[in-house]
Amino acid sequence: MDEKIGLIAGSGQFPVLFSKAALKAGYAICTAAYVNEADPQLTRFSHKIEWLHLGQVKRLIKFFRQNGVDRAVMLGAVRKTRLFSDVKPDLKAISIIAGMRHTHDDAVMRAFADSLEKDGIRIEPSTFLLPELLAAKGVWTDRKPSRSEKKDIALGFSIAREIGRLDIGQSVVVAGGSILAVEAIDGTDATIERGGRLGKGEAVLVKVCKPNQDFRFDVPAVGRQTVETMGRFGVRALAVEAGRTLVFDRSEMIDAANASHITIVCE
Repeated sequence: MDEKIGLIAGSGQFPVLFSKAALKAGYAICTAAYVNEADPQLTRFSHKIEWLHLGQVKRLIKFFRQNGVDRAVMLGAVRKTRLFSDVKPDLKAISIIAGMRHTHDDAVMRAFADSLEKDGIRIEPSTFLLPELLAAKGVWTDRKPSRSEKKDIALGFSIAREIGRLDIGQSVVVAGGSILAVEAIDGTDATIERGGRLGKGEAVLVKVCKPNQDFRFDVPAVGRQTVETMGRFGVRALAVEAGRTLVFDRSEMIDAANASHITIVCE
């Protein structure tokens, strides 16, 4: 029998990409998929699949144990606004939260991952099997960043790392030396919209890893949708970190950026 790997799946294409790579590598995939988040097509790639609500930790562990899973990955997004409206915490989840000093994003995810590992389920880095998705250093687009954009990018990196240290978010929008928007619970696209409306065609987006980033989950990600949102709201440059950012649909993303005269920089 193929070696088994567990997949804890949120939304987006990352869980699907991982599933395809895992099958190609000879793994049998046991998927714990979040209701109203995970892509239904994961059923096609899974040896076994269990649909769960957020907070059903005991059921997730039982599913993995019943199927002989002792390694897993946590992939895909969970809309953070759902954390206030669509959660069914069991006693295991409540005990995890009760033992925490605060419930910031990374703290919750780290406590969840650590709890699974105490129960014998090792959580692999989210880039497991897909290291090629990590961003490569350089300017990816036809247009290079202007002098003023370079200054705003440098400021953006310093501020984004600080909000990351505080576990607030990963992205900032900057223009003319001023911070126009900081990512919070509403996510990157909403941050682009808020900052872009204020920037009036002069803004840049910077997205970084948190200084204490746990690569088992929530690695910064960008893709075609990021650039398309930037184009709609007049954000003219995107800057990310080399080797520390996931890039989806890279070719389509670069084509969209070139069509909108957006520059993409990976430092």
